[in-house]
Amino acid sequence: MTTPASAPTRRPRHPARGGNGALAAFTVPSLVWYLLFMMGPLVAMFVIATLNWGSIAAHPKFAGLANFAKLLADERIGTALINTGIHLFATLPFQVLGAFMIGYFLAQRPPGHRIFRVVLFIPALISTAQLGTMFSVVLGPDGLVNGLLNLVGLGDHMRAWLADTHTALLCVILVSIWNGMGFNAVLFSARLASIDQSIYEAAELDGASHWRRLWFVAFPISLDFVSVMTMLQFLWSLFGSAALILILTEGGPGQATSTLSWLVYRFAFGVNGSPLIGYSQAIGILLFLLGVVGLVIIRRFIKQRY
Repeated sequence: MTTPASAPTRRPRHPARGGNGALAAFTVPSLVWYLLFMMGPLVAMFVIATLNWGSIAAHPKFAGLANFAKLLADERIGTALINTGIHLFATLPFQVLGAFMIGYFLAQRPPGHRIFRVVLFIPALISTAQLGTMFSVVLGPDGLVNGLLNLVGLGDHMRAWLADTHTALLCVILVSIWNGMGFNAVLFSARLASIDQSIYEAAELDGASHWRRLWFVAFPISLDFVSVMTMLQFLWSLFGSAALILILTEGGPGQATSTLSWLVYRFAFGVNGSPLIGYSQAIGILLFLLGVVGLVIIRRFIKQRY
């Protein structure tokens, strides 16, 4: 009795070993670009912070940790830390949670939502130079705010808002919120619009109001996007406030609006005509470390809650 011949077994095909090498070769230009233009400046910041360097034309001298010792004893750093913290904690809730609420409203497609979306996006089309110049006029002694106060009979409350130590930082915060909140809302609305409407309908059948659908349905679903937006907004507020402060107040009056990012610029380009490049980069390292710690805290906080 004969048995049928068994079918020849086929060995599984493995991808060519050379394929991985070719793939790695394609990544080399990107890796070189990253190391040269991303990691290079970061390493340079740590090196320059150890130098006594008065200006670009001057010959730098090694100063060791002298710049960091000066940083710890500088009262201006403490004031800038406080102002930076106030700026962050005052703007983040509006730029993230407030923008999320507006984005949810837009995602429901109310009447006129397209026009409202365009209006919200307009501040993002204004450059920082234009923004600072515009609000310097609006908040000036003869500006729009004082004109309105005088018009409604509140002339006693008129003041130079950007030159008053009690209101200057508040004005910078409000301008920052006005500039970024609408743009973030448009981004949130795009994310929320991708959520299946049947999920909202099911929640509505269960008796959930818009408020509960916002925070107990839309927010958990969009949490990853909220996390990314929070981290990006945190970094922008931490590192990007210098340009607006430069145009609006130049860190004044006194140290009322001085932040760490502003001090990096101020010392790099001159205090009374004398730049301190090494010292500015020491402040930059402090700013960098605060950014890293802040990102870790934001990520861990969101993970622990959800």
